[in-house]
Amino acid sequence: MPDPTRTGILIVDDHALVRDGVREILETQEDMGVVGEASDSHSAVALAAETKPQVVLLDIGIPGDDAVTTVGRIRALSPGTAVVILSMFEGPYLLRSLLDAGIRGYLLKSATRQELVAAIRSVVADKARTVLSVSQESLLHLRGPAEDVLTPLEREILQLTAEALSNAQIAARLSLTEAAVKRHLGKIFGKLGAVSRIDAVNKAAAASLITVATVPPAPAAPEGGGRRGRRRGPAESERNSR
Repeated sequence: MPDPTRTGILIVDDHALVRDGVREILETQEDMGVVGEASDSHSAVALAAETKPQVVLLDIGIPGDDAVTTVGRIRALSPGTAVVILSMFEGPYLLRSLLDAGIRGYLLKSATRQELVAAIRSVVADKARTVLSVSQESLLHLRGPAEDVLTPLEREILQLTAEALSNAQIAARLSLTEAAVKRHLGKIFGKLGAVSRIDAVNKAAAASLITVATVPPAPAAPEGGGRRGRRRGPAESERNSR
């Protein structure tokens, strides 16, 4: 049974070494106790519903649902739980989305143990407080409109990425070097909190930063199967007409 005199904390990270390190830090505090550990979003949500922790320390790169969805599910099942993000990187769009989802804190994994402990105590003591340990650039982007997260060139590069162009093709189209395209994509990933090209495109499209064309569904195959009714390609039609 959880100790009512201690702040119950659920640690969510897919790296066992990270969980062990965070647990070691927390269990040296007289007012804190770990009520559970999870390595993916689904077990995190299930444990949060079961244990109703006061704080969830959530890594954004865990397997399963994305961080925004996971935060929403945890808060729906355990409204009194404060979700504090622990991340290797920060991105203005990601931060904005997580704040909208209701997180109470965002710390980089470069934070000291004192900063981690202080952040937990702060969100527990004051239900209206949100603790952010991020760069000034991210805070400036938070105050501006969503479209300001990416520069015009970054949006153009991501738009071409959404059109399935390779880095070399994007470089040729925009008169850039391929290395410059890779560098800009790295910045885009960081700003959006994306882990891949597809992830970046999806997040940018969701924020209306780029437009993604929808592909119409393929027509249904004729009943009966086999070769009957098979549409011939241009080359085959030409051969058969000779």
